[in-house]
Amino acid sequence: MKLPDLGKYRKQLQEQGVQLPLPSVSHTSEGLLKSLPFPASGQIGWPFTGETPPSAYDSRISWPKITIVTPSFNQGSFIEQTIRSVLLQNYPNLEYIIMDGGSNDSTVDILKKYTRWVSHWQSKPDNGQGQAINMGFSIASGGIYGWINSDDYYMKGAFLQVAHTFLKRKVEFVYGYGLSFELATGDYQLCRMLPHTDYFIKIPSLIQPSTFWRSAIHQPIWEDLHCALDFELWLRLVKGKRRAMIKKPLSVAHVHSDAKTFDPKMKAYWHEDELNMWAKNAHGRVYEWKKIVFMNRIRTKLYKLLGLI
Repeated sequence: MKLPDLGKYRKQLQEQGVQLPLPSVSHTSEGLLKSLPFPASGQIGWPFTGETPPSAYDSRISWPKITIVTPSFNQGSFIEQTIRSVLLQNYPNLEYIIMDGGSNDSTVDILKKYTRWVSHWQSKPDNGQGQAINMGFSIASGGIYGWINSDDYYMKGAFLQVAHTFLKRKVEFVYGYGLSFELATGDYQLCRMLPHTDYFIKIPSLIQPSTFWRSAIHQPIWEDLHCALDFELWLRLVKGKRRAMIKKPLSVAHVHSDAKTFDPKMKAYWHEDELNMWAKNAHGRVYEWKKIVFMNRIRTKLYKLLGLI
């Protein structure tokens, strides 16, 4: 397993003219809703015509800086919703970075539309989603990190809940429930999970856009992977760390034919990722796999019987 040097990425971006530290997202006591451009879709409700009230953030609290990175490529149908769901949190200490891989749809026009409110964005060819995420975090300056793909979006008030959890509890990783939205039918499904423990860490369960972690524990994405970028990262990033779960949905993932998680054409890439992850030079073979799966089934049944999920 060969991980990239984020310092080299940072140096490259600085040589290309990126000035560090990046500016924070604008914050006013009135909120950003009235100043943001009108959404092209004409949709209403969160995050098009709604916002997290700025008054929800106690001015006496020193809110930790949150950095959000969005990797993007040809998701012009969704990215405006993603952007607005970040900005309209009205979080008082926010850095927002968008790394687009050179989209040829409407994405760049949308990015230009929101330039004034984004800390940094660029649209240049890259080596895929993993590199885009790594390049974004290489220039980040927040104390709390999160990434959201350009076809997902945050729930209203998500940052407020996350920041409160980090402030109240001595944890390094915070995760929550999520919603999936079936584009074809318009149906939402709540995705719950069991507490994330080291023993069961090899069973994929975390909902990627509903995860946040302290920058002090951050590690680079393994760029050779195509689909399991987040799952492999959690194996390195989360094990042994203090964590807390928010039993509420923090994000919404669109279910559509081009999404990696749901596209049947990506099956071969998922298989390739699995072979790479469990190779001897990576995480190695899981000899106790059957036992872990069996114990997880028992655990799931117990939690359901107790009404905990």
